[in-house]
Amino acid sequence: MSEEKQTNDTFNEAKKTASEFASNAKQTFDSTENKKILAGVLGILFGGLGIHKFVLGYNKEGVILLIATILTCGIASIVGFIEGIIYLTKSDAEFYQTYQVGKKPWF
Repeated sequence: MSEEKQTNDTFNEAKKTASEFASNAKQTFDSTENKKILAGVLGILFGGLGIHKFVLGYNKEGVILLIATILTCGIASIVGFIEGIIYLTKSDAEFYQTYQVGKKPWF
């Protein structure tokens, strides 16, 4: 019986630790500054793939940018590069108001 209790205790401790980790990860990912930096860097490095759009929750626009990049043989990836620079040059407050509250999907 003690093995079963020990197994249950270990399971409950692991569950608690995983829950705390998930909570902290969500809080970190949801912070405005982290989204701004992540979206900006991804826009500059992988702009044509539209990954920065997916990070901000603009799934439709991300797919549009990906398809446009494929159809233009990569030329449309300049849009993602420019957006990445714009994201990184905005203040945290401007970024939050424009892209998270205002939901402005392009430039």
